[in-house]
Amino acid sequence: MTTGTQRHLAFYLPQFHPILENDEWWGPGFTEWVNVSQARPLFPGHRQPHVPGALGYYDLRLAETRAAQAALAGAHGIDGFVYYHYWFSGRRLLNRPFDEVRSSGEPDFPFALCWANESWTRTWDGRSNDVLVEQRYDDDREHARWLTEAFADRRYIRVDGKPLFLIYRASQLPDAHRTTDILREEAAAAGIGEIYLVRVESFTDERSDPRVLGFDAAAEFAPDWKVLGGGLTGKVRSGLRRLAHTGRERPWQVHDYASVATRMQAKPSVPYPRFPCVTPRWDNTARKGRKGVALVNDTPELYRRWVEWAARAAPTTPGGDSLVFVNAWNEWAEGAHLEPDRERGPVFLEAHRDARFRAGSLETT
Repeated sequence: MTTGTQRHLAFYLPQFHPILENDEWWGPGFTEWVNVSQARPLFPGHRQPHVPGALGYYDLRLAETRAAQAALAGAHGIDGFVYYHYWFSGRRLLNRPFDEVRSSGEPDFPFALCWANESWTRTWDGRSNDVLVEQRYDDDREHARWLTEAFADRRYIRVDGKPLFLIYRASQLPDAHRTTDILREEAAAAGIGEIYLVRVESFTDERSDPRVLGFDAAAEFAPDWKVLGGGLTGKVRSGLRRLAHTGRERPWQVHDYASVATRMQAKPSVPYPRFPCVTPRWDNTARKGRKGVALVNDTPELYRRWVEWAARAAPTTPGGDSLVFVNAWNEWAEGAHLEPDRERGPVFLEAHRDARFRAGSLETT
């Protein structure tokens, strides 16, 4: 329970349940657990596969799983989940977990939505250029009207009293100001009032002032690809170069976690509100294999320090609110998960909780 107005919000992937589309595209029963379980080490000391610990290889159709996630998050300083939301001209994908959270009223845990407004591709197995469902922008008003129903939920996270809504790739909106204007118009018409719009700085083309596009603020995405640096040297990196010279496969990228965290904390200030984002770890080789990027040498202590920095650095809104984002609660195939794994258990969750205590933003009751 927070004593002030700073909230720590974790991005949440609702992918871990079968859907008809995934059955058609990848085979019956496919979820990303398939990629997670099949991952293998690519270099000495590479921590793969990431085998889930306390929660196991869960199915998000189960209310018991969703309740256990919320209880675990709340006990360790996470104040809410930001569910990825997939909308394609009225068609929604991976929507069952969120729909059941809304309809059942359980778990009683705060949430918000982030529109993952990219075309649906074969990213799950590393072929992101193979488009399965194209993202089009021909129904902003219908989309906005659907969103107002979610905004009305008493658990929906508000900033300065306004429902929080994030857009992952604002630069891909054909007319961003038109989209944000319609979102605001429909929220007002539904009696919701003002909304708080946040642009995610997910890629290098998402770094302009979000207010020019009709947003209120930006949120970092971790890791920030612009600050990864040149990668590691030594035996691991030398091995990658030798592989590259064969011409057989593009080598994976390996970067030091501490270096990336330090570089993110040293980013130049910006003239607009930008909420910080942290990640406990990152390794998407489970999804992309030798085309992936891995951060190595991550430790709970380094993560705790990063969270403490983010808590201090987060801007405060005119109404006194402040946000820190975490990538992510359960991005298992990207190696970015606060959920415990079998190898190291809940150490990153405990580090996050400890950082909240040290920052004075979490009660001990």
